[in-house]
Amino acid sequence: MWHLEPAAHTSPDIGQLLDQLNHEAQFFSKNAPLTIARAPGRLDLMGGIADYSGSLVLELPLALAAVAAVQADDAPIITIRSHQASGLDSQDEVQIALTDLAPDGLPVSYQQARDLLNADPRSRWAAYIAGVPLVLAHECGAALRGLRILIASDVPAGKGVSSSAAIEVAAMRAIAELLGVQLDGRQMALLCQMVENLVVGAPCGVMDQMTAACGQADALLALRCQPAELEPPIAIPQALEVWGIDSGIRHAVSGADYGSVRVGAFIGYRMIAELAGFPATPSCSGRVAISDPQFGGYLANITPSRWLHEFRDRLPEQINGAAFLERYGGTTDSVTHIDQTRNYAVRMPTEHPIHEHHRVEAFRTLLQYLATDQNQSTIETTARLLGELMYQSHASYSACGLGSDGTDLLVHLVRMAGAEAGLYGAKITGGGSGGTVAILARRGSENAIRAIATQYAAQSGREPFVIGGSSSGSIASGVFAAHW
Repeated sequence: MWHLEPAAHTSPDIGQLLDQLNHEAQFFSKNAPLTIARAPGRLDLMGGIADYSGSLVLELPLALAAVAAVQADDAPIITIRSHQASGLDSQDEVQIALTDLAPDGLPVSYQQARDLLNADPRSRWAAYIAGVPLVLAHECGAALRGLRILIASDVPAGKGVSSSAAIEVAAMRAIAELLGVQLDGRQMALLCQMVENLVVGAPCGVMDQMTAACGQADALLALRCQPAELEPPIAIPQALEVWGIDSGIRHAVSGADYGSVRVGAFIGYRMIAELAGFPATPSCSGRVAISDPQFGGYLANITPSRWLHEFRDRLPEQINGAAFLERYGGTTDSVTHIDQTRNYAVRMPTEHPIHEHHRVEAFRTLLQYLATDQNQSTIETTARLLGELMYQSHASYSACGLGSDGTDLLVHLVRMAGAEAGLYGAKITGGGSGGTVAILARRGSENAIRAIATQYAAQSGREPFVIGGSSSGSIASGVFAAHW
């Protein structure tokens, strides 16, 4: 039987993994220890897609988590098994020969790894895990070696609660420990973002990985994405609680809507830099470098008033990719590609992070204010203001083209129930275009939340998934060793 040494109190998901291991004892050798780590999913309360534009974001680490168990293997193969392979036709076990990842002992380039690991749709989910030792080899000098990796996750895929970051961070924590690579939480998160950007090929920001690595239970991780600066966490006031309801519409950060909105925001920043007279010089691969002494390279640092007064009406609502490249040469974004044949919305994707950053700053200030004033009238008034900021954020997502009928219906149902039912606000989360809605509620509102889920199921025909609870990120959770 596999057991932890020394015996220690662990979270339920690690206990469940040990039970699974003892039912699948043949996957790992009994002659070598296992290294085990966990990382939670996240609920994006405020900030969302503004992360790639430098916004402050507020993220709740969830009780739902992924767990990775890793063992060294003398065979020159990385074998990955998942208890939650993504897709009906997915393989639940994938093997990758080290000779494919490191011919002649040198790791292949990120583009080569991306082509290799994404070639078969049935096994491309494994890129989120196989990319971890490759990134550790490139960025930290770790030696690529044979590994056996088992992933078990109860973070639902495609729900907008960052299942990918959870498995990346859990795998990174365990594999780095096994290979003797010392990482702090911020380093770990940035390396996991590289896995997703450069190996998987998804143009995500870093807030998901930072929450999975550095989050604290029952507190909002506050991250200023310039590029990834942790600020003091924000305790959720005792009078309030946060819930999520999944719409049943699958979300993907690699989807066309998210990618085109991101491109539109960087096009907008490039145009603003030109209007402001910032010098721009061509870089590699169709990129430009901009010397920006005022905004530091981030849209979020432009105030809403300055945006409205100086820039908004001077940016087009949309532009053709070829026309933009001919006029401006490229953007500062290193993880997206501009398709010359398509038109990109510009004004609304640029406006969203400017206003969103302002909303998130106000949201944090109001939460901090509640920590100093527990008067019931103050709590109620402030909670309604917090809810209004969430509704504004949701409307802005929709204006960018990142809404969906399911998430819109959930937000509508919360709004109709209102503060009288203890429900103050709701918004779509993460990359949008489906996924989960975050809800701010009065503490003790589970019945009201489940009533919304029941109404949604009746009106939409989709079965919602209610998400509650919180747990700490991978750094606080620690690393465990298991022996037979």
